[in-house]
Amino acid sequence: MPEVHVYMAEGRTDEQKRNMMLAVTRALVDNLDCPPDVVTVQIIESRWTDKMKNGRTFAERYAEKTPPGYQARQADQ
Repeated sequence: MPEVHVYMAEGRTDEQKRNMMLAVTRALVDNLDCPPDVVTVQIIESRWTDKMKNGRTFAERYAEKTPPGYQARQADQ
């Protein structure tokens, strides 16, 4: 019964998140030889102001440009 937690900054679309979770599920099924109904994948999202890399929040890092694939909230830009 594998369980995977994915930590990431918020902003991806529901479709992107669903596709990522399906890909993780397939990878576990293929590599662990387990049925998909025992695989759990959970996304844990953080606001851009609550996630930091190299001493700068994601909101600070991307104040000028939103990374491809993200839909940052206006308040966080």
